[in-house]
This record gives sequence, structure tokens and C-alpha cells, in this order.
Amino acid sequence: MARGCLQGVKYLMFAFNLLFWLGGCGILGVGIWLAATQGNFATLSSSFPSLSAANLLIVTGTFVMAIGFVGCIGAIKENKCLLLTFFVLLLLVFLLEASLAILFFAYTDKFRCCGVSNYTDWFEVYNATRVPDSCCLEFSESCGLHAPGTWWKAPCYETVKVWLQENLLAVGVFGLCTALVQILGLTFAMTMYCQVVKADTYCA
Repeated sequence: MARGCLQGVKYLMFAFNLLFWLGGCGILGVGIWLAATQGNFATLSSSFPSLSAANLLIVTGTFVMAIGFVGCIGAIKENKCLLLTFFVLLLLVFLLEASLAILFFAYTDKFRCCGVSNYTDWFEVYNATRVPDSCCLEFSESCGLHAPGTWWKAPCYETVKVWLQENLLAVGVFGLCTALVQILGLTFAMTMYCQVVKADTYCA
């Protein structure tokens, strides 16, 4: 009976981690695409131009893929160490996802904003009086090189704060669904870990 339960949890966890790994591949692909097409897209700090949305996506995607891989191998091999490692790593993903979601929403065009505090944040990034084309009132190729009068002036930080306040329900539902999926993964991992411990004890 215990062995049958372990097998059921094993295949459920393998399927979950396979989907998790594929999700990581998707995030990594978007990050690479942004890095190739947008350069320092959504730079978080003018002092650290490499800290951008594209790079965060690449790091997060790679991390998620690694976690999914560890989970898959841990499930198939019924390895206690890998299962526990998966459990701990999945807990850390919560913080990365929260940061990524805020950064993504902060730099979408529909917010009609430019820069974290104001559009001049981009001057230090480019070392020139220019902004990304996404900051333009009317988008066109290389419009970020035009005069400041053609750019959005509102700071993205304040704009996002207002947007989040106005869309708390939608953001809350999305966050809840994401949390439930991850809690499901954590539950699978811990359940299987306990089942493996029981099976080892029984065999001993």
C-alpha cells in the first residue's frame, strides 16, 4: 500500500516538475530575446545597467529550469537529498517571482512612464541624452534620441504604485494562483520525501 502511494506521488511530482522545467525554458527564452533586441531593457538602477529585466528573466529562467531538473531527478530516483533540495529551492523562488512581477509591470508601455524616478535615469545608462524608444509619447524607430518634449515624464515607480492600488484584486488573484501552484509542488516534494523515508525504514 505504501509503495503504491509512493509510486503515485512519484509520477505526479515528475509531471509537475516537467511543466515547471518547461516554464523555466519559456522565461529564459523571453529573457534572451529581450537581451538581444532591447539591450539594457528596464534597467533597475542607472548605477548598475546590467541589473535589467532581461537579465533578471535569464537568471530566473535558469534557476527555475535547475529546480525543475532537480525535482524530476529526485522524483525518479526517489532521492531524499534531491527532494529536500527541491523543497528549499522552491521556497526561494517566491522572492524572485515577486521582484520579477513588479519589474515587468513597472516597465510596460501602457503605464506611460519613463525611468524609475524620472526620465533622466536613462542618461547615465546610455551616457548620452537619450531614453529607450518605449519612453516616447509616439513610438517610432530611434525616437528616444529626440527632444525631451517627446518623452513620457511620469516616474514609473509612482505610476506602478498607483496601478497596483487600482488593480489589487487582479494582482491578488494572480499571486494567489501562483502561490497555490508552488504550494502544490512543495506538498508533493515533502509528501514524497516522507514516503521515501517510510519505505527505507520499512525495508530496513
